[in-house]
Formats: sequence, structure tokens, C-alpha cells
Amino acid sequence: MSAPDGSPVGAERSIGQLFASATTEMSALVHDEIALAKAQLKQDVKRGATSGGAFTAAGAVLLFSLPMLNFALAYGIQTWSDWNLAICFVLSFAANVLVAVVLALIGVAFAKKAKKSKGPQKVAASVKETAGVLQKAKPHPRPAPATRPELEDRAPAAIEAVARSSS
Repeated sequence: MSAPDGSPVGAERSIGQLFASATTEMSALVHDEIALAKAQLKQDVKRGATSGGAFTAAGAVLLFSLPMLNFALAYGIQTWSDWNLAICFVLSFAANVLVAVVLALIGVAFAKKAKKSKGPQKVAASVKETAGVLQKAKPHPRPAPATRPELEDRAPAAIEAVARSSS
């Protein structure tokens, strides 16, 4: 098994390698978060488009079917029942309004689903949480230099610079 940068797990890596590995992993995390946001936004747009399509269909049915359906339905009711022709026209109009109301209710249901979806907000909160965790992260404590004799001959300034960069 190996680390993301290709070095074997458990092998000592330099600060540069650790930083490169952390940068690579953070970049991958950000790209994944962006991909998730895009997928959720695409789903919300699809629901909104379905809602708009249902409302458009309701309007089209009501607008274009009224003249033709009203005449056909009114004359059909009048022939079947021998009622006054005016009452037959009112009944045919009521049937068209009922169909339009059903289509509008379907549109409202899809609009509520699209409005309830908090996909992009969830992703933004997740990104903020990840950034907050990374800001509060402390480096792993290193063993004291006295335990490693090969480091004792180094200049104290270099050791101090490494200590400052890792905290």
C-alpha cells in the first residue's frame, strides 16, 4: 500500500511531500464538492422545468381547448339530456376548468419539491465546515531532536525555522 504521492506508507516524508499530499487531497475534495453542487443544482433545475412545463400545459389546455371542447361538449350534453343549451355550455366550461386545476396542482407539487430542495445550501455548509476544521487543525507532534543523533549537528536556526513552519 502507498500514500497518495506514491511513497510507501509508514516511510518518513518531508514537509514538502506532506504539504503536496495535503494540497492534492484538498484539491480533490474541493472538486468533489463542486461536482456535488452541480449535480444537485441540475436536479433542482430539472424539477423547476417540470413544474414550468406542467403550468404551461395547464394554460395551453385551458386556452386552446375551450372553444372546441365547449362547443362539442355543450352540444353533446344537450343532445343527451335535452337541457337548455346555455346550461350545457356552462357544464362544458366547468369540465375544462377542472382539467386545468388538476394540471396546476401537479405543477404546484413539483414547484414545492424544487423549492424544498436545499442541495446547494448543503454543499456550501459542508465546504464551510471542512474549511473550519482545516483551520483549527494542529500538526502532529514530532519526536524531540535529541533522540536522533544525526540531527544534533544541524544549525539551531534551521531547526527553529522548521519548527515555526510546522506550527
